[in-house]
Amino acid sequence: MQVKNYAIAGGTSGIGKALAEQLLAEGHRVFVCSRKAEGLPSGAEHIAWDALEEQAPAGLPEVLHGVVYTPGSINLRMFRSLKVADFQHDFAISVLGAVRFLQAVHPALKASGQGSAVLFSTVAVGQGMPFHASVAAAKGAVEGLVRSLAAEWAPSVRVNAIAPSLVETPMAARLLDTDAKREASAKRHPLARYGKAEEIAALAAFLLSDHAGWISGQVIGADGGLSTLRTQ
Repeated sequence: MQVKNYAIAGGTSGIGKALAEQLLAEGHRVFVCSRKAEGLPSGAEHIAWDALEEQAPAGLPEVLHGVVYTPGSINLRMFRSLKVADFQHDFAISVLGAVRFLQAVHPALKASGQGSAVLFSTVAVGQGMPFHASVAAAKGAVEGLVRSLAAEWAPSVRVNAIAPSLVETPMAARLLDTDAKREASAKRHPLARYGKAEEIAALAAFLLSDHAGWISGQVIGADGGLSTLRTQ
């Protein structure tokens, strides 16, 4: 098996950490770009980097086979209570952070000969949901970025996105912190449960792999059927 180099922005918790652990278990080399090393998976190499700052992550290898950008936000509020600053913050972390990261890693991805980049959207982009205006606006821009870069970077780099529904992660903890919330969240999904970080990470690992070598420019739903199914 070829040992590959992967860089994950935000790989110390949630989906990013689960993905790093899966890639490390397969014997690959994983670089985690995050503000702090707390929560860093054993065996991963840490690179101090803040997605909201201008500087590029320093210390990445000259060849990267895959990169993943996971930072985002869950800012669920009524539209009338949102300020312009809320939209700017969500856009900055979901879109501008991804732009900085991808501009920095593109030469190394291209050097691999067949690189792969994975970003994250949300089910709320394609499925209108109340209280999601700021998050959905930012992630809608991510989907546009994914399709544009997939076209521009072909054939040397594939670019895809995953659009999850609610996943049990530290960032979503306040949405699942009572039995009533967990039950209500599960009932909203046709598969009668919310997602697990390991499940989304496994999909990201597939998109990074050679098995997905003919997939690019796609936004793939991983949402318990919420975006496409009606069971009642």
